[in-house]
Amino acid sequence: MTEQHTPTPDGLVIVDKPSGFTSHDVVAKMRGIARTRRVGHAGTLDPMATGVLVLGVQRATKLLGHLALTEKEYLGTIRLGQSTVTDDAEGDITASADASGVTRQAVDEGIAALSGDIMQVPSKVSAVKIDGKRSYQRAREGEEFEIPARPVTVSSFTVYDVREAAAEDGTPVFDLVVSVVCSSGTYIRALARDLGASLGVGGHLTALRRTRVGPYKLDSARTLDQLQQELSVLPLAEAAAAAFPRWDVDGRRAKLLTNGVRLEMPEEYAGSGPVAVFGPEGAFLALVEEQKGRAKSLTVFAG
Repeated sequence: MTEQHTPTPDGLVIVDKPSGFTSHDVVAKMRGIARTRRVGHAGTLDPMATGVLVLGVQRATKLLGHLALTEKEYLGTIRLGQSTVTDDAEGDITASADASGVTRQAVDEGIAALSGDIMQVPSKVSAVKIDGKRSYQRAREGEEFEIPARPVTVSSFTVYDVREAAAEDGTPVFDLVVSVVCSSGTYIRALARDLGASLGVGGHLTALRRTRVGPYKLDSARTLDQLQQELSVLPLAEAAAAAFPRWDVDGRRAKLLTNGVRLEMPEEYAGSGPVAVFGPEGAFLALVEEQKGRAKSLTVFAG
């Protein structure tokens, strides 16, 4: 007799990613755990980094592109006094400098200059595409190229601890334990690189843990081992209600909207980005966006 598997529900899985795994590795592992090919992620995490990685399972994969644009929060360690080829601890050291003369005031001024709306050049070994080709592929092949700076927002950049240390070659260095809240597309290792450069001693990221993606925090994340034991899926409706403004409509409007009619939207949703539409009895119907006062469907989940 063939063993029957309960179908995996639509929803999000909040993973506490282990170090050494790529985001694709985690997706591949989740496909096995959830017994479905329909798994994707909302924004990558570097292999060295740990923490919150949001995965979508089944129909929830249609939410991911919109979730990838949300604010993120990190806890990391920046080493001042050493630069690396990758701007993090994964790469070879390219330069060392005595950081013992760096003052706390200089650090605070450097951090202030990297806060708010800034222009940032991503690391050369990042996944940014340059003329259709990943930057890290160009770097591996020894190409000489430049990545254009792009706007990002660093809402908060706070130093929690400053630790004196010595590099393997004996060079005095500083380790800064920092918290960063930032927009999607911000590279924390680029912040480490740029802070070190502004202080004249170089810098790189030695540890990184993502503690939040939008409304999804570390306390709701599960390790791959825990998920292997018990698959915890945040239902689609709950996931949407947590991440987007909510618009409740009656049965008539629900039917019109899911049939492609562009309904008039209340003014409160103007310019708010994606809005989650719920029908009678709390059914999640669609993600829409206000356009000229009317609801433009981004993706429909009803039916």
